[in-house]
Amino acid sequence: MSAAAAPFSHSYNLGRLGQAGDEVRLAPGEAERAAIARLADLPAVPRFAATVTLTRTSPTRFRLDYRLEAEVVQACVVTLAPVTGAIARDFTRELHFIGAGHRAPAADLELSSGDEEEPEEIESLHYDLAGPALEEFLLGLDPYPRAPGAQFSPAPEAGEAPESPFAVLKSLKSRT
Repeated sequence: MSAAAAPFSHSYNLGRLGQAGDEVRLAPGEAERAAIARLADLPAVPRFAATVTLTRTSPTRFRLDYRLEAEVVQACVVTLAPVTGAIARDFTRELHFIGAGHRAPAADLELSSGDEEEPEEIESLHYDLAGPALEEFLLGLDPYPRAPGAQFSPAPEAGEAPESPFAVLKSLKSRT
C-alpha cells in the first residue's frame, strides 16, 4: 500500500529510538476511520486502535510488537444487513536498516528454508507505523460475514426440469 493511498499514517524516526524502547498508540480520528472503511469497502469502522511497542535489537535492527483492536460493520453476504464484528490481532515486524541504495540485487538473494521470516529491509529510519496495522486489519476481516440466523438457500426449482437439447433433436428425427 503506497503512502499516498493510505487512509492514515504515523511516521516514526527509528534513529531516535533508545535502548529503553518506546510505545506508540495509533488512534485514527473519525475522518481517517471513514477512509479506512472506504479502503476496505465497509459501511463503517467505528473503532480502530493499535499499540506499537518498539525495541532496538541492534544498531541497525528493530522489533515492532503490535496489538490491534478494531470494530467493523460489514454487509451480510446473504441478506446485506449490517453485521458488527471485531478484530483483535497481535503481530510483530522485524526491521533491518540498510541505508539508501544498499539493497542486494535480486540474483544475490538467498531463499530461506525455515519458518523464520527475514526482517523487512528499510532504506530510511523514518518508518510508517500505521502501514502494518492497516495490512493486518485488512487480513483480519471476515471474508463471509453473516447476520445471526441468515442462511443461504438456493432458489426453488421450477416444476419440471428443463428439456434436454437432445430431446429436441430426437423430436426432429421422428418427424422424418
